Amino acid sequence: MNRTAPLAAATILAALALTACAAESVGDSGETVSGTVVSDGSSTVGPLTKAASIQFAGVQPDVAVTVQITGTGGGFRSFCSGETDISNASRPIDDDEAAKCEAAGVEFTEIVIANDGISVVVNPENDWVDCITVDQLRKIWAPDAEGTVTSWNQVDPSFPEVPLALFGPGADSGTFDYFTEAINGEEGSSRSDYTGSEDDDVTVQGVKADEGALGYFGFTYLEENADVVKGLEVDGGDGCVAPSVETVQDGTYAPLGRPLFIYVNNDSYADEAAVKAFVDYYVDNADAIAQSSLFVPLTDEQTDTAQDELASLG
Repeated sequence: MNRTAPLAAATILAALALTACAAESVGDSGETVSGTVVSDGSSTVGPLTKAASIQFAGVQPDVAVTVQITGTGGGFRSFCSGETDISNASRPIDDDEAAKCEAAGVEFTEIVIANDGISVVVNPENDWVDCITVDQLRKIWAPDAEGTVTSWNQVDPSFPEVPLALFGPGADSGTFDYFTEAINGEEGSSRSDYTGSEDDDVTVQGVKADEGALGYFGFTYLEENADVVKGLEVDGGDGCVAPSVETVQDGTYAPLGRPLFIYVNNDSYADEAAVKAFVDYYVDNADAIAQSSLFVPLTDEQTDTAQDELASLG
């Protein structure tokens, strides 16, 4: 996926800085392990897991970690079929997905691994909006807006009569699920006449190319592309707030702040030394990995929760 490329240089450099302290987190014995770890899922969390795998390779070079991107829903389908060791998810597993895991005998542990703020972006030439309200976002993205709300001046009379061009994640994405529930009140409730893709770079290129464009994706991707798209502040009812590490962590970037997860196959963790070593490393170094790859780190409380979740696997 195109998104992983900008992370490569930063994460390779970070790997060198983290190798010494990471060796301790892999195990006091310094035991070398080998094997494979297979992950799939979210286009938001995938690059974070990829960053973790690059840094982990500095400690355990004989472990091959695969990171596939099929969206959160696609990742859970593979995970609950027993095809993967880790599912990268930008939303919690739902009841139907959990039931499929149970039916297949796949027991799992959910671990919160980082935070994110879904970012709303427009073309840099857009000079009529710097802050958008949840009501305005709902007016744009509600199912009944399909084919009817097609111009910016229909969103707000003060906006110019410029055609709307909409971009965002596909329906298999956890970002799509979270955004539609937060904005429209129901997961999956959205107009469909927009350009949807599991590749966030499609949204970047679309927004970059059209003055009237608007799209949304994870905060990290806004940071990586701040020179070609313009991020908007969001007013959830208490004033305009920009997505940032601070506003996501303190909850003021509402309603679009969210935790990110990995789901670990309990049997893989218990039976495969490579999976155990990678998951232990990932959780023990979660803050350093998040910061080096432009994600929002865990709060102290979330870090304690992640360690408790990890301990439950042992």
